[in-house]
Amino acid sequence: MSNTRWEQLLRYRLIEIVAMWEGRLTTRHLCDVFGIGRQQASKDISNYKRSIGPGNLEYDPNAKGYRPSADFAPKVSRGEAEEYLEIVAGFGDMQQILGQLPQAFLSTEALTAPRRHIPPLILRPLLQAARDHRRVDVDYVSLNRPNREGRVIVPHTLVWTGLRWHVRGWCEKNQDYRDFVLSRFRGEPDIMDSSEHTAENDSDWHKYVEVRIAPDPRLSEQQQQVVAHDFDMLDLRLSLRARARLLPYVIKLLQINLNPEDRHPHAQQIVILNQAELTPWLFDGT
Repeated sequence: MSNTRWEQLLRYRLIEIVAMWEGRLTTRHLCDVFGIGRQQASKDISNYKRSIGPGNLEYDPNAKGYRPSADFAPKVSRGEAEEYLEIVAGFGDMQQILGQLPQAFLSTEALTAPRRHIPPLILRPLLQAARDHRRVDVDYVSLNRPNREGRVIVPHTLVWTGLRWHVRGWCEKNQDYRDFVLSRFRGEPDIMDSSEHTAENDSDWHKYVEVRIAPDPRLSEQQQQVVAHDFDMLDLRLSLRARARLLPYVIKLLQINLNPEDRHPHAQQIVILNQAELTPWLFDGT
């Protein structure tokens, strides 16, 4: 494998990671990510099966794609959920996703949040259910209910908050769309029948809000200019568009205290100008 070209290794890693975590790999995955033709994608998969991971992939004519075999073992990836999730999010530190990179790429350092263990037997069924609009019988824990509690959900979207992964979907217990922390699922989800509660029916999910931020007015004029430059503001103002349901996560990511008087202006740095109109989304208990 030492003679494998770097760009070829990237494709092999994608083959392995997608097959392991989604449970189904097609040539389209490679075509869409790398902009290659179907013939080249088929060749890459064949080369992976022959030279990199013999016995790892099995073709499923019903799924029209490759599935991981019962003896699947990662060869060019770590077999960790973060590898797949970071690729999905499109934000990850390249060295973390891809492993050892050429020396020219190593003059960087990235901080990441502590990893939350998410085994394949939990993530893979949730991804499949989201793809096929299926109900899933799961066990879930929370701070309010630390003991396992059975839920039937219909997942539709993975959400990266900047600190942890959630899955959004319909909750039959609460008869509403909710966010579920991936690391709080327990056991193996049981995929059930199809459901009409898809992302298209999650009306709140499709609502966007505008968040207008500015430097903390308690800062001096020169200090406000520094902050404005940090955020590429125009006239000391910046508008951010976000899904309303994800607004609390946006606020946490920006490190904004909704009561700025509780923080020193050097720590607060920015404030929300239109907080009143955003209040219904900031304090929702779901």
